[in-house]
Amino acid sequence: MKLAIHLSYSGAKLSIDVDKVLEAERLGYDSIWTAEAYGSDAVVPAAWLAARTSRIHVGTAIMQIAGRTPAMTAMTAMTLDGLSGGRFRLGLGVSGPQVVEGWHGEPFGKPLKKTREYVDVVRAVLRREKPVEYHGEYYRIPYAGADATGLGKPLKSILHGRPDMPIYIAAIGPKNVAMTAEIADGWIPIFFSPRRMPMFRAWLDEGFRKAGKSAAGFDIMPGVTVVMGEDVAACRASVKARLALYVGGMGARGKNFYNELAQRYGYEGPAKTIQDLYLSGKKQEAEAAVPDALVDEVALCGPRERIRERLAEWKAAGVTTMMVGTNDLNALRTMAELTL
Repeated sequence: MKLAIHLSYSGAKLSIDVDKVLEAERLGYDSIWTAEAYGSDAVVPAAWLAARTSRIHVGTAIMQIAGRTPAMTAMTAMTLDGLSGGRFRLGLGVSGPQVVEGWHGEPFGKPLKKTREYVDVVRAVLRREKPVEYHGEYYRIPYAGADATGLGKPLKSILHGRPDMPIYIAAIGPKNVAMTAEIADGWIPIFFSPRRMPMFRAWLDEGFRKAGKSAAGFDIMPGVTVVMGEDVAACRASVKARLALYVGGMGARGKNFYNELAQRYGYEGPAKTIQDLYLSGKKQEAEAAVPDALVDEVALCGPRERIRERLAEWKAAGVTTMMVGTNDLNALRTMAELTL
């Protein structure tokens, strides 16, 4: 199992701990991944870190599909990959209606169809087999709408990029996960529970079968928060705050993918309570309502020995890369010692 490190999106102020990244590279971490929500973007930090490092791969987890045309994403990926000496990995995701429509001003649409078309166009640009033409529901190249000038023509990228650049997709629902296995090179699940791998494996296998390929070489890369300390309850607290935000507030009532995930894990009652409290402005109460058991399924909390014992479950689940989320250098080093 390889290790990666995840850098979250910014708060009010953007700060990138380059020393932590350089230490991860020294320790043998395989890759580092940036993020975006509705503050700092994922691309500029990826370029910044690629320039400061020499061996570690750099990826986006994730670039929001609604924020860029597929051609622009392919251009960005080829540029970063070329300047980093082939160290870039492209991570994509649809985000959610709240961000797509509320921030980007784009229709959320059908996420499966939109993602499939988007990846089709990106791969066509990367392959450079011919000038790009695409006639989909969401992406039409060249543009041929009623307001088109008629002057657009199919083009082929001037830059010769890596045609087999790895594409990762963030997905948590059954159809999205199956599609990810079918069309992508890697899967980025949030709040992944190794105990639920039989459920995920069935979805993945469906995608592999549809594509006529095996699971060999497919990277299963869940993000996992690691909080080290002797007081397990105190370590869980920061994870509970994040779970409450996503399960309770990242989406509307009846349209929250993370809430649905918690329900699939068997936490229907707590998921409803967390959402009710969070949407009522009672954030602290929502955090307190997050079950310890849910935290322990999706995160590694506590002293070194407890984390060492629980790591076995992640390895046995077939995780190929563990994307560590931590601001603690000691935790970063401990994970390398226990895993690499």
